[in-house]
Amino acid sequence: MAINILTAKAVEAKQARGRYSDGEGLVLQVSKWGTRSWVFRYQRTVAGRIRDRHMGLGSADVLSLADAREQARRCRQLLLEGRDPIEERRVERQRKFFEAASAVTFKACAESYIAAHSPGWRNAKHREQWRSTLETYAFPVIGEASVSAIDQALVLKVLEPIWKRRPETAKRLRGRIENILAWATVRGSRAGDNPARWRGHLDKLLPAPNKVRAVKHHAAMPYGELSAFMGELRERGGASARALELTVLTALRTSEVIGARWSEIDLVTKVWTVPAQRMKMRRDHRVPLSKRALEILGSIERGVGADGELVFPGARKGQPLSNMAMLNTLERMGHGDLTVHGFRSTFRDWAAETTGYPNHVVEMALAHAVGDKVEAAYRRGDLFEKRRRLMDEWARYCARPASAGRVVALRDGA
Repeated sequence: MAINILTAKAVEAKQARGRYSDGEGLVLQVSKWGTRSWVFRYQRTVAGRIRDRHMGLGSADVLSLADAREQARRCRQLLLEGRDPIEERRVERQRKFFEAASAVTFKACAESYIAAHSPGWRNAKHREQWRSTLETYAFPVIGEASVSAIDQALVLKVLEPIWKRRPETAKRLRGRIENILAWATVRGSRAGDNPARWRGHLDKLLPAPNKVRAVKHHAAMPYGELSAFMGELRERGGASARALELTVLTALRTSEVIGARWSEIDLVTKVWTVPAQRMKMRRDHRVPLSKRALEILGSIERGVGADGELVFPGARKGQPLSNMAMLNTLERMGHGDLTVHGFRSTFRDWAAETTGYPNHVVEMALAHAVGDKVEAAYRRGDLFEKRRRLMDEWARYCARPASAGRVVALRDGA
C-alpha cells in the first residue's frame, strides 16, 4: 500500500470538501464547512465481524503532516500488538482524568459536599455543626491530603484521639468523613473501599461509641464551683470567652447565643428578644439582661458589612461563631468533661436549692414549656419582671468572690 502520498504544500492546498489519503489509514478530511482534520481509519474484528473505525487525530490547522504521520504510526503499532487505538486513548484519558481528580484535597471535597447537600439540611445549626467538627478535628490532620490518599490509617489518626474522650462527637465525625469519601468516589476523585465505614471495618478496630463509657448527658458544673470558674473566665480575652460568659449569665442555649444579632438587643430597656425561629420552642423569648451581661455586650465592637449584624461573628464572613468555640474554651480551661449546655443545669440546680423562686419562673427563664395546656392557657404572660429579679440574682451569684461562703437567698417569688 502506498504511503506518504501527500506533501505539506498539498495539504495546505486541499480546501475542497472530501477525503485525501496519505496512505496506510491516514486521511485528511475536509468538511462541507471548510474545517480540516486528520483521521486514522482502520478495521477491527468485533463479534466475528469486520468493522470500520475512524479515529480523529486533531485539526489539520494545528497538527502538521509530520505530526499526523507520527500519530498514525503509533496507532498502527497498537494494532500490531492487538490493541484498539480508540480504546487505548479512552483508557489513557480516564487515567489522566483520575490523576487530576485524585489531586483534589479532602478539604476541597468536604466544602463541595457541604455546598451540595446543605440546602437539604434541616437548619443552619446542623450546617454549622458539620463544618465545625471537620474544621476542629479532621482538617488539621487530613485537610490538605489528596482525597484519593485517605486510607484507614489516616482516618484512625483523626478519630482515635477523641474516640474515648468525646465518643458522640467522634461518632458523628466518622459518619461525616464516610459521606465525604463516598461522595468523592462517586465523583471519580478516589477509588476502592471507604476506609471510614463502620460495619465490618472500623467496628473491628474501635469500641462502639455507646460502650466507651456511660453516656453523660450535658455534663454540668456544680454551682458551688461556679464562682471560681466565672472569675477565671472573666480574665480570658476573645469572643469565645465572652460568648460563654454571656451564655452562663442568660441561661440560654449555645445556638441562641452564637446566633445573636444586634437588632434583637435593646440596651436601653435591658431586654434581649430572641425571635421564635431561633428558639427550640418556636416562641419569642424575652431575656432580661443583668448588669454584667450589659457590660459584655457594651465591650463588643460592632462590625460592618455582612458581619455587622452578628454579635459574635465567626471566622467565615457572614457566619456566626462556631458552635464548637465555647466548648474549646472549656477544654482550654481544663473543663473538657463539661458541656456548655450543662450550665443550664447548673442554673437550674442553683435556683432550686438556694432560692425560693417558684418552679414555673425558673422554667420560663430556661424557655421551657410550663405546665399542661390548661395551665398555659391561664398563664399568658412570661413573668418577665420576676425573671429579671431571678437573673439579676444569678448574675450576682456568678460574680461573687470564689472564697465566699454559700449564701441561701429566699424569695417569695410572688
